[in-house]
Amino acid sequence: MPEASASAHASAGASEELAPSLVGEEHEVEVGPVAHGGHCVARTESGQVLFVRHTLPGERVVARVTEGRADSRFLRADAVRVLEPAKDRIEAPCPFSGPGRCGGCDWQHVKPGAQRRLKAEVLTEQLQRLAGMTPEDVSWDGTVEPAPGDKVAPGEVPAWRTRVHYTIDAEGHAGLLKHRSHEVQRIDHCLIAAPGVDELGIEDREWPQIAAVDAIAATGSADRQVVLTPRPGGRLPIVELNREVSVLRIGEKDRAVHRVHGRDFVRERADDRTWRVGEGGFWQVHPRAAEVLVDAVMRGLTPRKGEMALDLYCGVGLFAGALADRLGEKGAVLGIEAGKRAVADARKNLQDFPRVRIEHGKVEKVLPRTGITEADLVVLDPPRAGAGKRIVEQITDLGPRRIAYVACDPAALARDLSYFASAGYRPRFLRAFDLFPMTHHMECVAILEPTEKRS
Repeated sequence: MPEASASAHASAGASEELAPSLVGEEHEVEVGPVAHGGHCVARTESGQVLFVRHTLPGERVVARVTEGRADSRFLRADAVRVLEPAKDRIEAPCPFSGPGRCGGCDWQHVKPGAQRRLKAEVLTEQLQRLAGMTPEDVSWDGTVEPAPGDKVAPGEVPAWRTRVHYTIDAEGHAGLLKHRSHEVQRIDHCLIAAPGVDELGIEDREWPQIAAVDAIAATGSADRQVVLTPRPGGRLPIVELNREVSVLRIGEKDRAVHRVHGRDFVRERADDRTWRVGEGGFWQVHPRAAEVLVDAVMRGLTPRKGEMALDLYCGVGLFAGALADRLGEKGAVLGIEAGKRAVADARKNLQDFPRVRIEHGKVEKVLPRTGITEADLVVLDPPRAGAGKRIVEQITDLGPRRIAYVACDPAALARDLSYFASAGYRPRFLRAFDLFPMTHHMECVAILEPTEKRS
């Protein structure tokens, strides 16, 4: 290698060297506001931003760095010692919660009412930062509403999670992943697991040659299901649990879901109907979530007999069915869903509505192909990343009188609300629901309508 090239190569190599890791460093800090993601913001003595878990705004803590280097834009950390606790702090009811332990819950150490206030602060901040909107702008009263039955005393935990993903450790024991880690926290009981999941006894037995177990306890029926993911080359064990269950497995080569025995679907109940949900497919995790969201969406849209409605990202047809039931014999509903099995389930679930059509494919590709040029109502319940500008424009071009946006991520909601505003639609009102207690997650329903200036 020529000398000049060798020198340049050495300089490039030196410049590519990583800055030293700061993992394990401890900083005594004053904790600032809550941020989206289940942590609070603080700063080191040098001014570097810390995202600190297991703390609360206003506390003074010792924060131990868990991720980051000297040149990182921000560091992640855990509060390992609390020097000055906040008034809303409690001792975490779950023995597996805390620094370096299970990552499933963010706010076990916080009073239930204060958890909802923290979520309201996050939503307020995201709306302001990403959409330039205040709670008044979106007609939101600033509260995050608990689901019916979830208003519990400090130290109590609602058992709400009807679907739990267990990771199996090297010894064959079930557990939950630690925060931002593939390491398994072995557990003997999950406090937020619904009774129907808890009664299966997943944690009580060993799972040789299995990498993961998904446990599902249907709402409104006695259906129970486990979906097993074998390790590479692993064989399925004989599944003997504390209750009769259907068993499915994930194929090693095709990653598809295959029935082993029992039904390949569970029956859920919402809006006075039974819904078939196949192959471990999507359904709201909280037992009251489907009812709460359908009620909020229908109250906001006020469907009228004979109207035409769209249900985008329709899943197994929950909102499409609720709309069809209220639009009457002369109304029509088009649902669009990317999941092939969910489309089959939606068609089965809604077969008694002749004026409901379910199309398979991605919304942005299917919607223009339908030939629909106008619609009265639109419901969209996009994935966590949101709908995006292109789909927002496709929706608003149809000129609906009202749009219901169901969002599980406040940042995605705020971004999409800014796109809707640019397209001439404003929130008529917004509601937020605490359908994931003990975590930082929430669900929102925004009802939008055209502005007066829209042509």
